[in-house]
Amino acid sequence: SSGINAEYGVDITVGPKQTLGKTVDNVVISVPMPKEVTGCSMTASVGTYTFDPTSKQLRWDIGKIQPLKVPTMRGTCTIIAGAQSRAAHPTIHVDFKISQLAVSGLKVNRLDMFNESYKPFKGVKYITKAGNFQVRT
Repeated sequence: SSGINAEYGVDITVGPKQTLGKTVDNVVISVPMPKEVTGCSMTASVGTYTFDPTSKQLRWDIGKIQPLKVPTMRGTCTIIAGAQSRAAHPTIHVDFKISQLAVSGLKVNRLDMFNESYKPFKGVKYITKAGNFQVRT
């Protein structure tokens, strides 16, 4: 062991493939880092990032993705000297919400209500949320 910590570059770019003109909100990227990672120094073009040295979790809170501004986060992560890195291919967890879009294609064609004294609004509110969405690198 040389006693010098190694630094590895990290570069993440996020963008929707197809939203049919809808806005992607509440975007959060989480990257569980290996135990050998001691710290991360990043620069995010949009939003803020945190690295928790105890849980080894790199979290990037992007918020809303603007159509013409592609969010990127670049920087380095430091790994303990002499450690064999497993950080080259982490699993990336993505959380997001898209209002007024049903990516499944399901559509409500009809809703009948009986024995109600008020007239219900004729509309359906669609929302797409990430359940357990992972990107394996």
